[in-house]
Amino acid sequence: MAKQDHILVVDDDAEIRGLLREYLQKNGYRVTAVADGREMWAALSAAAPDLVVLDLMLPGDDGLSLCRALRARSGVPVIMLTARGEETDRIVGLELGADDYVAKPFNPRKLLARVRSVLRRARSLPGNLEPEEVSAFRFAGWTLDVATRNLTSPDGVVVPLSGTEFKLLRAFLGHPNRVLTRDQLIDLMLSRDAAPFDRAIDVQVSRLRHRLREDAKEPAIIKTVRGQGYVFSAQVDAGNR
Repeated sequence: MAKQDHILVVDDDAEIRGLLREYLQKNGYRVTAVADGREMWAALSAAAPDLVVLDLMLPGDDGLSLCRALRARSGVPVIMLTARGEETDRIVGLELGADDYVAKPFNPRKLLARVRSVLRRARSLPGNLEPEEVSAFRFAGWTLDVATRNLTSPDGVVVPLSGTEFKLLRAFLGHPNRVLTRDQLIDLMLSRDAAPFDRAIDVQVSRLRHRLREDAKEPAIIKTVRGQGYVFSAQVDAGNR
């Protein structure tokens, strides 16, 4: 018998928790449903889920704070739920590491489709595209501390990175000296349904080059491979701080 995927639902609305538990279980998933961040951490300690459905508006630590903390500890896929429908909230959630975003009220079939899509994406990358777990990267005089997300320049200046810039740089550093297509980069760093980022991957690369003080016309670290994508051409030392 095939292993059941385990979904952790975190929502303070008992009716929604019950609805999602029943619907997802009927569709073949094992479901744990909890009401807040404290219960979420307890559930995570008891059994690692395959995906977390996380409400944005929670008592105590909100969903964005929990998503940030969860992403610092784990690569488990996260779908965020919220009663807010503003695009800015969606983007902030994705910036913090969520894989997808569903606004309330929603049709359970829509969430089920997103669950299936995110799980499929999480397993779609070839093994040699999955980044190693390291605490720091060094390249061309630069250092990226993965835990703090601090990027330090060759002259010792800490350069601020947005969440998207960090994930893009992390994707490159995990796969140096190999051509990565735009689709591969998006799969490595963001949701395939994150339309604002799909359209702006080249803009994000340009911004990251600016952070790295690259010559826009002749970049030395992140090079464009015409018709294919990008290659991170610097030698990378991945290890502990």
